Amino acid sequence: MAIPFSELTERHPCFAIGQKSNKGRIHLPTSPTCNIECKFCSRKINDYEDRPGVSSTVIKPEEAVGAVKRAIELCGNITVAGIAGPGDTLASPYALETFRLIKEAYPDIIKCMSTNGLLLSEKAGEIIDAGIDTLTVTVNAVDPEIEAKINGRILYHGEMIEGVEGAEILIRNQLDGIAKVAEGGVTVKVNTVLVPEVNGDHVSEVAKTVKAAGARIYNIIPMIPMNEFKNLRPPSCAEIDRTRAEAERYIEVFRHCSRCRADAVGTPGGKDYGKQIYLKRVEVQETFSHG
Repeated sequence: MAIPFSELTERHPCFAIGQKSNKGRIHLPTSPTCNIECKFCSRKINDYEDRPGVSSTVIKPEEAVGAVKRAIELCGNITVAGIAGPGDTLASPYALETFRLIKEAYPDIIKCMSTNGLLLSEKAGEIIDAGIDTLTVTVNAVDPEIEAKINGRILYHGEMIEGVEGAEILIRNQLDGIAKVAEGGVTVKVNTVLVPEVNGDHVSEVAKTVKAAGARIYNIIPMIPMNEFKNLRPPSCAEIDRTRAEAERYIEVFRHCSRCRADAVGTPGGKDYGKQIYLKRVEVQETFSHG
């Protein structure tokens, strides 16, 4: 049975309400590829950028248990094993394989996964069976016209689908998948990347919609201008505060996001032990997407 939300607020740093948590997490970079093309995203293999979509390496599922063991030895307050990239966790089978191994080796650790949600509806049963406690879904819009401005295309069952048609599929699968995993006992957090010139006035509608679907907590992430959005401005502090206040009319809002790397290890905002855990680097072939 998945860990209840009340316990997550004490043991999971991304579910702490009201104040920063002193708990730690290890991100296991087992997911190399992606299946959507977000215009703000640039996945990289390096050891110097502190942002999502970046990792110094990609490891195999069978290496993950050893990584968790070393992380706990280095940082005793590790309570969470998560997978957040560098690609999407459901675009390849490796994340779910990893969680099955972690479930057996460390049954008490919180298992946390992030996804863009394109395959969430059809993979919901596997997510529940793998013992995942918390799922983060990035939902940037619930209006296909707006989503199509953020995400250029999707790769869905071998077919490249662009524009509004692809956005409609993505949003439908996200909301249906959130409902399924939430009904199965998994706590759902939704992330929205705030792009002021695109979805700045749409965030409250996203918050209301994902709450109705079954999401428990909401996180608004300021866009980092890069890739196709490199010339767009990031949101101001006032805009972030305003959108958070609007979202809080519908759902609890998490306010301490550190925009972590896909191989981050330790307490968010504190010392990162990633370089001590992930010693071997591998070359990763890029896919078409920057999800």
